[in-house]
Amino acid sequence: MKFSTKDRYALRLMIELAAMAPGELLPLKAVSDSQEISQKYLEQIVTPLARAGLVESVRGSQGGYRLARPARQITAGDILRAVEGDLVPIPCLARDAASCPRRDRCQTLGFWEGLGQAINGYVDGITLEQLCAMQVEPLPREE
Repeated sequence: MKFSTKDRYALRLMIELAAMAPGELLPLKAVSDSQEISQKYLEQIVTPLARAGLVESVRGSQGGYRLARPARQITAGDILRAVEGDLVPIPCLARDAASCPRRDRCQTLGFWEGLGQAINGYVDGITLEQLCAMQVEPLPREE
């Protein structure tokens, strides 16, 4: 499974919002500047996050965005599903997938279901609050 740029940027945006004082608004321009992500792209990302009830927007000259609930109540899975949809390793496991004609004889189905459970268990087990607290570890240098 490959996660998209949109997924990575959504996590970074949400971490920025979580760093704000409760109720404080953050303009997308500030996120754009600090994260080096185009404001246009952030607008595309914040829309599904708002639709999912993860962020709130306030319009106007003093407007911006804030978390809709505390960071400890939002998981990485909530964020990724808001921008990506189902997190499944193969299309036939998606909730809205058409029934696969090979399902009853697919020897790999159990493997894919297990992988999907591992992925979902991991992303649902990490809160936004925990993401904010994670230390940045430098990548090992190759000799």
